[in-house]
Amino acid sequence: MTNRVTVIGSLNVDTILEIPRLPKPGETLAMGDQSFAGGGKGSNQGIAAARAGAETYFVGKIGEDANGKFMVKSMTDSGVNVDQVTVTKEAKTGQAFILLDKNGQNSILIYGGANQVLSVKDVDNASDIIAKSDFLITQFETPIEVAEAGFKIAKKHGVVTILNPAPAREVPTSLLAISDLVTPNETECETLTGVKITDEASMIKGAEKLHEMGAKGVIITVGSKGAFYHTADGHYGFVDAFKVKAVDTTAAGDTFIGALSTQLKKDLSNLPEAIRFANRASSITVQRMGAHPSIPTLAEIEAAETADK
Repeated sequence: MTNRVTVIGSLNVDTILEIPRLPKPGETLAMGDQSFAGGGKGSNQGIAAARAGAETYFVGKIGEDANGKFMVKSMTDSGVNVDQVTVTKEAKTGQAFILLDKNGQNSILIYGGANQVLSVKDVDNASDIIAKSDFLITQFETPIEVAEAGFKIAKKHGVVTILNPAPAREVPTSLLAISDLVTPNETECETLTGVKITDEASMIKGAEKLHEMGAKGVIITVGSKGAFYHTADGHYGFVDAFKVKAVDTTAAGDTFIGALSTQLKKDLSNLPEAIRFANRASSITVQRMGAHPSIPTLAEIEAAETADK
């Protein structure tokens, strides 16, 4: 059965600057190349879900500009329903400027733009779509009150809520209390719980703190190592990442979230299997350049699985 996934989130046009390393203060550094691609944590997650097989809907905001039209096309080309992506005259479409070094690591500057104009009213207008979903995903590149409004609608209708608490920031306990699955990386987990993630014991401690705050399930992603999971009933474990040579880590975490949502059961009973699938999808993303262009299709994920056997 195909999962129905709705994402509330950001839409950004990414400008990717390829550099040998980050410049020092006052230093001028030559770039290797420059390129443009669709991005934004929200839209990356929506496209990842759609390409990996979910029936996917998106709630977001763009400016009245060419970048906005570009983002809508990028989403619809991947099969994402954008009926609830609305246009504002108050701000330009969001943008991100990605400094990508020769080792595939990135540093990112974000202009929130129209993403920050997304409102509770926009979410209320999408309530029918949210109510009919299996999963609702959101992140922190749009206002937190928007995330909370969406999750409240979801909880009224038995929709499973997935909170990707990125970029890292403090989160109201009222939002965590209605988050079924929270998916921080090590830094984000420390911001949420005060627990520094260094080993399995600290991961367990961080997850237990998130359970105390209301989360039923926790996944702590640790980059190229893989992902740790912990459920409120005490089941936990670690799912190793697939070893590949990364050329660009942009959208790897977002691909993980989107792909995960396509496989997950609503009771979270198959977390390890869904994480393995999501790890596989991410391993493909990091081997390619850009955000939207790097996100794999279901056929590509299945082909990678077959090639490994």
